[in-house]
Amino acid sequence: MTDSATLPIRTANQGGTSFLYTFMNYTKQPLDYPQIIAQLKSRGLLFRNETLVIQQLQIISYFRIANYLKTFEVVGSNHVYVPNSYFEDALQLYYFDKELRHILFGAIQSIEIAFRSKVIHHVALAHGAFWFTDSSIAVRQNCFRENLDQIKKELKRSKEEFIQEHFQKYTSPDVPPVWKTLEITSFGLLSKLFCNIDDNKLKKKIARDFNLPQHLCLESWIKSFVALRNCIAHHARVWNRRYPQQPQISGNFRGLWINTSHVRTNKLYAIICCLAYMQDNIHPQNTFKQQIKDLLSRYGNVNLHQMGFPRNWQNEPFWI
Repeated sequence: MTDSATLPIRTANQGGTSFLYTFMNYTKQPLDYPQIIAQLKSRGLLFRNETLVIQQLQIISYFRIANYLKTFEVVGSNHVYVPNSYFEDALQLYYFDKELRHILFGAIQSIEIAFRSKVIHHVALAHGAFWFTDSSIAVRQNCFRENLDQIKKELKRSKEEFIQEHFQKYTSPDVPPVWKTLEITSFGLLSKLFCNIDDNKLKKKIARDFNLPQHLCLESWIKSFVALRNCIAHHARVWNRRYPQQPQISGNFRGLWINTSHVRTNKLYAIICCLAYMQDNIHPQNTFKQQIKDLLSRYGNVNLHQMGFPRNWQNEPFWI
């Protein structure tokens, strides 16, 4: 490996803080499964059944599981594991995260459909069937142009029969009405369209449909749901991640809500509570909260603090 003293140095600035980066040649070579196990053993990791571990590594890449192994490392060490740490415990964490993603995705899907329906209905009645092409109701013109360009790209790619039939039958305007168009746009684009509407009274009306105090709260929740959905769509780790899109959780909520005094809005617990609140509004008989509690009960060794769960969360009226 090249001597670090001879490496080129690069300076970067993030949030007013300067960082120095040194470039190195990547010299690590691929390892076969027994070599991976031997390397992990040399770092203090234990194994209960190496044969079963190899079988799992054949269907789940080691680099994916490594994200879950990090939680068992000695803080500040170079991949040295805490005594009595087992590979299988990290594997259990992986399967917990997989089941959690499935539950979260179901809730997000339900909320996305309801949110899409309300945006289509309310905004069309107030601003017409083609409001998304009207720059006069946009907060930021550059966002308006980017959103419209993206809509046209998604329409062009769409294989939906109702979109293709529309273009075969109509030539003007050059896009279908909102009730067709917004059915094929991504959740992320839908979020951007809503946030850029220059009609706060209307957006507050939609927020109130979900029992939320005001539109800025709804905007923050939808953005956080989109970010979480993107993680889930790429099968990425969700349980102990820090989320940059943070939901607003304080305010005068009409429905039953959590004690927010010790909740970290950049952790998953806050987003789970937002999902549960909206699910209770959309589908009062939903089982989302029970699914979460059942999952946590089955995986009793999961560190809830890393997910942002406060102490005694399960005793709050919101969760009972």
